[in-house]
Amino acid sequence: MTNPADSPYVRACRRLSVPHTPVWFMRQAGRSLPEYRALRGTGSILDAIADPAIAAEVTMQPVRRYGVDAAILFSDIVVPVHAIGFGIDVVPGRGPVVAEPFRDAADLSRLRDLSPETDLPYVLETVDRVVAELGGTPLIGFAGAPFTVASYLIEGGPSREFTKVKALMHSQPDLWVALMERLTAGSIAFLRAQVEHGASALQLFDSWAGFLSPSEYECFALPATTRIMEETADLGVPRTLFGVGTGELLSLMAQSGAEVVGVDWRVPIDEARRRIGPGLAVQGNLDPALTFASHEVLVDATRRVLESAGTAPGHIFNLGHGVLPTTNPDALQVVVDLVHGEGRAGVLQ
Repeated sequence: MTNPADSPYVRACRRLSVPHTPVWFMRQAGRSLPEYRALRGTGSILDAIADPAIAAEVTMQPVRRYGVDAAILFSDIVVPVHAIGFGIDVVPGRGPVVAEPFRDAADLSRLRDLSPETDLPYVLETVDRVVAELGGTPLIGFAGAPFTVASYLIEGGPSREFTKVKALMHSQPDLWVALMERLTAGSIAFLRAQVEHGASALQLFDSWAGFLSPSEYECFALPATTRIMEETADLGVPRTLFGVGTGELLSLMAQSGAEVVGVDWRVPIDEARRRIGPGLAVQGNLDPALTFASHEVLVDATRRVLESAGTAPGHIFNLGHGVLPTTNPDALQVVVDLVHGEGRAGVLQ
């Protein structure tokens, strides 16, 4: 059995030579796959995540179907705060919704310490099951970055303006720091537990960091992210930091301590490398919407990403955001086959 540490994905994260450019897709495990819909039915995603047999099977489905170079755990970034009883649910078609949003210092008591072995045994059992089945394919564990998780807790659900978050950050900075400390500690504990159960890599999703200016990101989000990277560095696995709309933040994200910076579709890979600087790998970045285009358009767009990545080591092909729910799985198979056949980043000539 191949060691996951020698897999193309992990090697690319470490900017080493690879037999082919690795590819996987954010949100590859789940809603776009007919076999997922048949397995899950109409129940809550949180119920499916709480069932290790279902969650492990969903995690494995895209690996079997596409031959991607990594699995990502079927879970959600709000699972830890749900597990400690903050009062958050995932509503189909809307996303995370909080019954009683975070408003003041009294709400800090609702964010008790997370004990993964006690609070999330079902997630860790899922990790155990998946690692046992994957063999040499790495499993990516993940968590939500504190800013993005906080945005749901404060806004009460998905937001387009982030008015409540920004008002709290700027007007009550001490409360913001206290909130970040609670969420940071939970993220660290959850990430460490996933690696201890066999995850070969980690990804921190700061999905909504792109709504911050560079100065806001540096002041209000980056310190928590940096602490997470500092306190997981000893695990010895590569860590990826990803956000949407973060083109103006890439140079700051590169300072977090992550080995890989994920890039959305708005910035070409070669320009992203320039902004990130030397020494780090880059992940991305096909526009997810182009998987709905014609075969010719999809092939051309995939090739443009590969061309932008060039031949320098350290590129992991991915979408610039998650797989959209109505994506045709055949389109993703086209991308996987093309990347494996024509990607040249880090491939010895």
